[in-house]
Amino acid sequence: MGKRREPRKEIRVPVRIFGTDSSGRVFSEKVFTVNVSQQGVELGGVQAQPKVDEIVGVTYGSTKAHFRVKWVGQHGSEHEGKMGLLNLSPGKSFWDFPLPPPDIDASVRDTKDRRTSPRMKCASSAEVYPSGQTAPIRTRTVDLSLGGSFLEMPNPLPKGARIKIALWIKDFKLWVHAEVVTSTPGFGIGVKFTEITEPDRNQLKQFLESMVRIRT
Repeated sequence: MGKRREPRKEIRVPVRIFGTDSSGRVFSEKVFTVNVSQQGVELGGVQAQPKVDEIVGVTYGSTKAHFRVKWVGQHGSEHEGKMGLLNLSPGKSFWDFPLPPPDIDASVRDTKDRRTSPRMKCASSAEVYPSGQTAPIRTRTVDLSLGGSFLEMPNPLPKGARIKIALWIKDFKLWVHAEVVTSTPGFGIGVKFTEITEPDRNQLKQFLESMVRIRT
């Protein structure tokens, strides 16, 4: 369990969570909230065991949002059946009840990210070209790093697919080759960049560094 960086509201409301578990099986479960904050939520009554950092979907009433798995309670532990999620679109209205305001330093990003290339929340236009296909799939990023991204795609490509991606970063169009490493029906794909030219990599690096400066 990570150290909490903001106050949470203890509340129990029904939600549905769906995605892909650690074995690659698609799941969809009715669960409930334990507590909710501006940035995340703790769930109870969960049976699925997705991997940490996996993207999952959560629906509450008629609203739906992407969340990233931050921790999963292990079988036999005091946290069994519970899960901690990070909201990937905290600026959008999701809950219909008031939440406590964040602490002064709650919005500061923890720079000690476990990833080699920390991912930043980023909604940029993108075009996906599956292998052997000339017509692009137009989409947008949910998050972005030097090493990969999560792309919105209601009908996601299969895990292992090799693709080429055009990323619009401000006024620049960057090209990367990538591999699909996660595939979440109804939401999209997580990709790992496998090839990028040095000029495009430098441009992407400068963009990500500018985002870090803005948020910190």
